[in-house]
Amino acid sequence: MEKKRILVVDDDRSFSRMLKLNLESAGAYDIRIENAGARAVATAREFRPHLIFLDVIMPEVDGGDVAAQLKEDAELKEIPVVFLTALVSGQENVVGGLIRSGYRFIGKLASEKEILQCIEENIR
Repeated sequence: MEKKRILVVDDDRSFSRMLKLNLESAGAYDIRIENAGARAVATAREFRPHLIFLDVIMPEVDGGDVAAQLKEDAELKEIPVVFLTALVSGQENVVGGLIRSGYRFIGKLASEKEILQCIEENIR
């Protein structure tokens, strides 16, 4: 079975490494990290992810700008994007995360189980 490709775009290197290790331990995912929002679209074009986890607040180019660029790209606009944020509470994770402007938001402190459930709900 082909592993699902997930792109993690987050300027916090330690957080993105930890998320990569946790998701890879599940055995079903190939994870790529991009720590610069400005390079996120180019990395997505090259990696062809099934899902993108995108940090909201990053220097230079923030998550909202990256999401807009992805939606404008004919080759990338269908890839599900889930925003990662420290601003979502545990209760909001439990009910499937917040959805604003058509995007799902999940907290950076979400449990591994909640993150895996979010992946399965968005990759079908």
